[in-house]
Amino acid sequence: MKTPSKEKTRLHKRNKHRMRYDFKQLTESCPELSQFVKLNKYDDESIDFADPKAVKTLNKALLMHHYNIIHWEIPENYLCPPVPGRADYIHHIADVLGNSNYGKIPVGNNIKCLDIGVGANCIYPIIGVTEYDWTFIGSDIDPVAIESANKIIENNSSLKGKIEIRLQKNPWDCFYGSLRENEIIDLSICNPPFHASLEAAQSGTLRKLNNLNKKKTTKPTLNFGGQGSELWCKGGEGKFVQDMIFESRKFGDRCYWFSSLISKQTNLKGVYTALKKANAVEVKTIPMGQGNKISRIVTWTFLTPEKQKEWKNTRWK
Repeated sequence: MKTPSKEKTRLHKRNKHRMRYDFKQLTESCPELSQFVKLNKYDDESIDFADPKAVKTLNKALLMHHYNIIHWEIPENYLCPPVPGRADYIHHIADVLGNSNYGKIPVGNNIKCLDIGVGANCIYPIIGVTEYDWTFIGSDIDPVAIESANKIIENNSSLKGKIEIRLQKNPWDCFYGSLRENEIIDLSICNPPFHASLEAAQSGTLRKLNNLNKKKTTKPTLNFGGQGSELWCKGGEGKFVQDMIFESRKFGDRCYWFSSLISKQTNLKGVYTALKKANAVEVKTIPMGQGNKISRIVTWTFLTPEKQKEWKNTRWK
């Protein structure tokens, strides 16, 4: 039997979750996690990753232990994404900023990021604030998610005044309605809805659960939760990101780097075509890996080299 690796070497070098979970430390930070911790087939402490309550409590423990979050609760059946993957996105996009800033990652509350689809969990802003002291705008189309994210901020003094949550009234817009008139941001991030329909989302969930359980499952219980708008949209991930690209052109002088997670490699061709049609000045693709899952971040900017230099010399001093 192959022993699992102690280090997750595919995660970013600054990711706090590269080593295997230390459940002793995590349960000390979050005692309620202890009820879900059991020995696995390797005689190591772990949890049942097919159990939504266990996954949610593990996330809570990770946020408490590594990011000093005192209060973190989300409504039942809302997306509870794995913290290590979210942290990887933040660290990789920080490197993109650093590579545009003479090799030094810009930190501090003058760096502003828009999280498109912040969700009830607010995890991207939590990590960005804690690791780099950035400020965030978190937008979402779901009033319940907005209320949940605001409650997390209100109950954690380290987040107050650093994250502003805004309701996006038009589900077809990413930047209109999320940004105020003439508002400038340094970057945008997004974890787009993956599936093109509810049926596809349920089918994907069943495949994941069958892999976790190693047995046939017919009921699509979401181990990481998720509302419809968090999991699927018409046209799926590919169309969502392509639409975002064409809208981002109108904000090309108000944001340095736009970005989005692309989970499915077959969506890259359409994304690159859209970026070419939109006349993006520079495009970067950053590979990411967590466990058996491969994904990537695509970033783009409309700023000319001259405008890029002016931006970093004035905003990122």
